[in-house]
Amino acid sequence: MAEIDSKPLKHAILGVGGVGGLIGACLAHAGASVTLIVRTETLKQYPRQLHLESPFGSFSAEVAVADKVPQADILWLTVKATQLNAALTSITNPDGVRAIVPLLNGIDHVALLRARYGDDRVIPATFAGETERVAPAHIVHRSPFAHLNVLSSGHELLAAPVDQFQRLGFQCRFIDDEPTLMWGKLVFLAPFALSTTAADKSVGEILADPRWRVLAEACVRETCAVGVAEGARVSAEKVLSGVAMMPGAMRSSMQKDVDRGNPPELDAIAGPILRGGKKHGIDVPATLELAGVVERRAGLSATRIA
Repeated sequence: MAEIDSKPLKHAILGVGGVGGLIGACLAHAGASVTLIVRTETLKQYPRQLHLESPFGSFSAEVAVADKVPQADILWLTVKATQLNAALTSITNPDGVRAIVPLLNGIDHVALLRARYGDDRVIPATFAGETERVAPAHIVHRSPFAHLNVLSSGHELLAAPVDQFQRLGFQCRFIDDEPTLMWGKLVFLAPFALSTTAADKSVGEILADPRWRVLAEACVRETCAVGVAEGARVSAEKVLSGVAMMPGAMRSSMQKDVDRGNPPELDAIAGPILRGGKKHGIDVPATLELAGVVERRAGLSATRIA
């Protein structure tokens, strides 16, 4: 196993849902030291193995479990955006964490984490893929792909785990440009999440329905316009081509949250587009319409997004 400073890397996973469980299972399967951070009340009974079902293979991997973040080289922060502030109370000794790699949906969390833990400690990254925790420590990775992109500032520390992910089947890239890294995910995620949730349809059903397809495609163009104004190198035509190739049965995590009565990550996903539109004088009516439908489906206040 690769080493940094002659010591094996120690990983902690804060947010053992679909994404965190996938990351933790793959790292542990590759032989890395992995500690899952769980709620105190579940600590004693939480499984000491992660079980993964994936197109990349199905396996179980041994992990440690704790209710506070231990000393670690890399803390993978994989909670829902709606749970972020509560989850950060588990980081009682931030100086014991060498790097924090957030894989949250949205963009605004990066500034929040940097303000709290310092610019050098936070390494922005994004993940794309459909993965779900179906039971404690039992993860099902449903999409035929898993994309992990990381800001190039993290290359030295993250080169070894990224190589491990690639060996399992992930597609990984180090990206120099932070706006392109972050908006490069949002331009796919926001139209997909908002349209599937608003319509309660899979991505294939959205593309087959003229009304919803028009709204989703308009949301792509709006999100790209705001992203470009924020300095990102994104193309609506490339996004639309990519969306057309997505598995038709895919459903968004936002859609699943609303179906289960959980609060959706609406501010994290739609908020940067709506606020960015106001900031740059860009009209975003499709995004606003989709967000409004999601708000009504979820029983949220229409003023939830400022």
